[in-house]
Amino acid sequence: MTINEKELFVTEQPAEGRAALVGIINRDCPEDEAERSLDELARLLDTAGGETVVRMLQTKETPDVRTYIGSGKVEELAELCKANEVDLIVFDTELTPSQIRNLEEGLDGRRVIDRSMLILDIFALHAKTGEGKLQVELAQLKYTAPRLTGKGTELSRLGGGIGTRGPGESQLERDRRHLKRRIEALEDALDELERNRRTMRAARERSGIAKIAIVGYTNAGKSTLLNRLTDAGILAEDKLFATLDPTTRKFALPSGESVLLTDTVGFIRRLPHHLIKAFRSTLDEAVCADILLILLDASDPECGEQLAVTEQLLRDLGAAGKPTLYVFNKCDREAPDDLVIPTDLREGAVCHISAKTGEGVDDLVAQLEGLVMAGRRRLTFVIPNAEAGALNQLYQNATVESVDYGAENITAVAVADAKTAGMLRRYLGEGYGQDETEE
Repeated sequence: MTINEKELFVTEQPAEGRAALVGIINRDCPEDEAERSLDELARLLDTAGGETVVRMLQTKETPDVRTYIGSGKVEELAELCKANEVDLIVFDTELTPSQIRNLEEGLDGRRVIDRSMLILDIFALHAKTGEGKLQVELAQLKYTAPRLTGKGTELSRLGGGIGTRGPGESQLERDRRHLKRRIEALEDALDELERNRRTMRAARERSGIAKIAIVGYTNAGKSTLLNRLTDAGILAEDKLFATLDPTTRKFALPSGESVLLTDTVGFIRRLPHHLIKAFRSTLDEAVCADILLILLDASDPECGEQLAVTEQLLRDLGAAGKPTLYVFNKCDREAPDDLVIPTDLREGAVCHISAKTGEGVDDLVAQLEGLVMAGRRRLTFVIPNAEAGALNQLYQNATVESVDYGAENITAVAVADAKTAGMLRRYLGEGYGQDETEE
């Protein structure tokens, strides 16, 4: 297939950071899907500070094992890069170390990276906290280690023994040993941070406060929503992966009930598995949440597909099946004509908002409160005066309606969920679980 107007897009941009994007069309990735994926790759490149100059899509049923696109296409791509002063080529896939080496040789030494490398670069750019930086470095090193390459015998290990005497350990192998030690050190540091995170989660569990994770595709507006609800003051930009580090804030519902809202790292198609592993402790905020708030960009024609990606990643993480509120954000913008809302979401726990303007946020809060209060019951707790501290627990975890201080006991009527009722079960009457009224 020769390059034509449909598969090639050239723009006039400054020379610095000029890049070519390359993908293939086959049975697993039809043309329309390949185009959308390349559009997303262009947005990733823009977030990383690069500029798309050339786009190439090739119809090829099976990727070439040496160069992914075949030697003929490599030659055509080299000519395009030379003519358009391109210094970076980004492939919309994950390349093997040998493919990268062969491509760079065939492209006159120009730098070749793949989708995973680009995402890692963005993560490195946006990591702010110590934990975030450690997670990014670990993911980068694990991805880089098998891609270290050397040329010729000067980078071969020649140690002791007959037939192996020589100059000793190569620079390549010293680099690999250094990477191995650094990876082990990073894993130890992140394990310690994960233990601290588990301690904080355990404290939240004991508090009984409902935990709500705001999840969704990258750039859906999660940080903007958290800022709107809690004045969190976190960075909210119209870029992919602007937020990497989770932020948790307390939010008071209209009833006075407090909940914890957590902004999480965004999802994306084909999120590299090594990133999922490195950011596991961060992504576990969704796993440990009581309620999921899935945010969707209603102005994006890919909204339906982004929802599918989000729900699949939640299943992969083991976070599916929780009470969920689906929120279609950016309703202040014009919705695309071809926006398709899944049939099962047209009714039920769904709302439309603009986190930027505040439109529809009151409805979101009302529905969120309904999910939080679902299954709560009005219960009577009889607490001995000697154990009055339990009343403080009740105030923290339930909505207390009345308190009567008697000579021996404190009698409190409160609306509580099953978790709180179980935590304070010893203060409930024998009829608990039989005739209580639900809110």
